[in-house]
Amino acid sequence: MNKEKTPLLGLTLSELKAVVQELGMPAFTGTQIAQWLYSRHVKSIDEMTNLSKANRIKLEESYCIGCAKHLESSKSKDGTIKYLFPVETERNPNHEDQDTIQKFVESVFIPEEHGRATLCVSCQVGCQMNCLFCQTGKQGFQGNLTTADILNQIYSLPEMDQLTNIVFMGQGEPMNNLDHVLRATQILTADYGWGWSPKRITVSSVGIQGKLKRFLEESDCQVAISLHSPIPEQRAQLMPAQKGMDIRAIVELLKNYDFSHQRRLSFEYILFKGVNDSLTHAREIVKLLDGLDCRVNLLHFHQIPGVSLRGTDKDKMEVFRDYLDHHGIISTIRISRGQDIEAACGLLTTARKKKQESK
Repeated sequence: MNKEKTPLLGLTLSELKAVVQELGMPAFTGTQIAQWLYSRHVKSIDEMTNLSKANRIKLEESYCIGCAKHLESSKSKDGTIKYLFPVETERNPNHEDQDTIQKFVESVFIPEEHGRATLCVSCQVGCQMNCLFCQTGKQGFQGNLTTADILNQIYSLPEMDQLTNIVFMGQGEPMNNLDHVLRATQILTADYGWGWSPKRITVSSVGIQGKLKRFLEESDCQVAISLHSPIPEQRAQLMPAQKGMDIRAIVELLKNYDFSHQRRLSFEYILFKGVNDSLTHAREIVKLLDGLDCRVNLLHFHQIPGVSLRGTDKDKMEVFRDYLDHHGIISTIRISRGQDIEAACGLLTTARKKKQESK
């Protein structure tokens, strides 16, 4: 990306109209630019051929598309592909003269059966949540992605035309970059943008006081909550964010919203051997989620360096799933994807960072 120019990618239709009017162009030119960006996915302003040459030159003096190709990729034998994208983290408003620091995030493309294809996108470089089982948290927090950098993971994806679903389950906590996440999902679902149904987009969260409520009220996208233990004290050991918003408070908040029709609610639950995989935990999940229209996705644990946690075996996962199903909680064991390319969040960026530091 051009550090001296403002990206057009990530601007709403009203903002694009304001840009062209400021440059002395008619307002309808903003609609034309939106079509070039979000329908045709051009890589340069010069490709916007229904804009006059003079207007393209004028636009290019201060603006760029804001897209950037991936720097590297790794493909699994199961078809999963992990991409490493360059990003320019949001400027710190307290340091307006600072240079924009280029960093990296991961996106994972997951082709599935029956033509379904999901992209897992990131919203931050590093993460403040520091969950015990997540490599991204070990990096610490390094910055929020701009809307352009969130959307670029889709815009510049080689398989973009195959996508059917997007999940905000990559690096970072979406609620801690809520303005940019909401703007990205707005553009993805707007008529002038990608025009996707909110049903095709899922935003995950550990649950952040105040911010989760705002997201529920301002977005129609699907919601996924990172659970990982129904026992508050144990969840706090696995996920320090529990101390900021108790899982019981999250559930009570969710009960105020309708998840029975247009919007789906799910809970993500990684099973750790001998830690959170007992029938006691399953019973506590049933009690905790009583009264919620939701499902629980049971996940295999992708091993990360320096953490003693181990994944639960397949048979025990099935027993856990069957207990939940028999007690009215729809539960699914998600197929583990991309283990041979270390598809778990944070592993590729950590490796890239180590390479940089060793130079």
